[in-house]
Amino acid sequence: MKKISLASSILLALSMQAFADPGQEGDKWIGVFGEVYSTDKEKSGFPDYMNDATGFGAEAGFRFDPQWAARLEYSHLDINAKAPGTDLTGKRYGVDALYFLPNDMLYVFGGVKHFKTSGSDNVFSFGLGKHWSLNDNLKVLTEVAAYNDFSDGYNDIGLKIGLAYSFGSAAAPAPAPAPKVPKDSDKDGVYDDADKCANTPVGNKVDASGCDIDSDNDGVLNTIDLCPNTPAGTPVGAKGCSLALDADEDGVLDANDQCANTPITDKVDAAGCSIFMEQEVSQNLTIHFANNSSIIKKAEVTEIQEFVDFMNRYPNTDTVIEGHSSAPGSSEYNLMLSEKRANAVRALLITKFGIAADRITAVGFGETQLLDSASNEAADAKNRRITAKVSASKRVKVLKD
Repeated sequence: MKKISLASSILLALSMQAFADPGQEGDKWIGVFGEVYSTDKEKSGFPDYMNDATGFGAEAGFRFDPQWAARLEYSHLDINAKAPGTDLTGKRYGVDALYFLPNDMLYVFGGVKHFKTSGSDNVFSFGLGKHWSLNDNLKVLTEVAAYNDFSDGYNDIGLKIGLAYSFGSAAAPAPAPAPKVPKDSDKDGVYDDADKCANTPVGNKVDASGCDIDSDNDGVLNTIDLCPNTPAGTPVGAKGCSLALDADEDGVLDANDQCANTPITDKVDAAGCSIFMEQEVSQNLTIHFANNSSIIKKAEVTEIQEFVDFMNRYPNTDTVIEGHSSAPGSSEYNLMLSEKRANAVRALLITKFGIAADRITAVGFGETQLLDSASNEAADAKNRRITAKVSASKRVKVLKD
C-alpha cells in the first residue's frame, strides 16, 4: 500500500501545480506508463501472502469526437508475494471508451480487460483520468481505475502515470475578434457613438450631432416645417408658417385657402381643404343550426342585430344569405334544408327588423361547401350554417404622416 500512497501523492501534486493549464488535445495519441496495482484480498485464490503489484504498459487512443475517445491498452504486471519464489507475472490488455468532461482534458472511462496470470479473467474497468499538457504534442497521463470481475464480485485498484505523444489535427484556435465597425443605425450620416438623436427618419437633414435641423431658424424643425424659408423674425405657428399669412397652418396661404381652420392633422389639397379617400367597410353574419333544423336560435339575435345596424347605416347595400348543410343525408334533402335555412334568416330580417325584401337574396348550397369534411358531430355542427356579408364604402379623411 506504500506504493499506492506514493502514487496518489504524485497525482495530487501534479493536479495542484505542474500542469494547471490543460491545453488542447490532438486527435490521436500513443503513450507509455508505469502503474501500481492493489489486488482485492478477498479474491478467491489470492490469500494474505500476496503483496501489491507493479507494472508498465502502453496505450493508443483516438479522439473521434470533442467529448468521446477510444483507447487500446496493454500492461505487464509483476505481482509480488510475501513468500520467496512465489512471485507472479501477468498481462492485461483491453479496450476503453473515454468521455471527456467540459474542461477538455479530464475524463471518465469504462471498458473491458483480459487478465492472464496463472489463469485467465475478464473484468470490467472504470475510473477517472486526466491528460496534462506539457506542450502541443507531449502530455502526462494520470489515471485511477477499478477492475471488477463479472462473477466473483472482487474489485482491484490501479493507479498509473505515464507520458504520451499527441498527433493529428488539434482544435482550431478561436478566431480573433473582428474589428469593431462604426455603426450608423438610422443612416443619417452620423455614427451611433456621436449621434444624440437616434432613429432619425431616413432622408432627414441632420446636424453634426445627428439631430434634425431648422434651416430657416424659425424655431420649427425642417421635418415638420410646412413653410420653409420663412423670413427671419416672422412670427410662425407650430408648423413653421407665418401666422399672418397661413392662420390654420395647413401650408396653404390664406389668400388661396378655400377652407379656413382646417384641422392641423388633416392632409389638404392645393385649395387648403381636407383630402378624403374611400374606405371599404363590411359586416359578416354566421348562424349555426341544430341537426335537421332551420329554426334560428335566440342566442343568435345579438349578431343579427349588428348585421341589421350595418345595413341600416348603409341603406344602399344589399346582401346574399348563403345556406349550408352537413354531409349526412341525401344531397337533394340537404340542398332543400340549406335553402330553408337561408330563407328563414331572410324572412327574419324582413319581418322583424324591417330590411327591404329587394335588398336580400337567399340561396342554398347543400353539402357542396363543407367547412370540415370530417365524419363526426363536431364537423357536422360546424357545417350546419348560413353565412352573409354586406360591404360598403365610406369617405374618411387622409391624415398627415
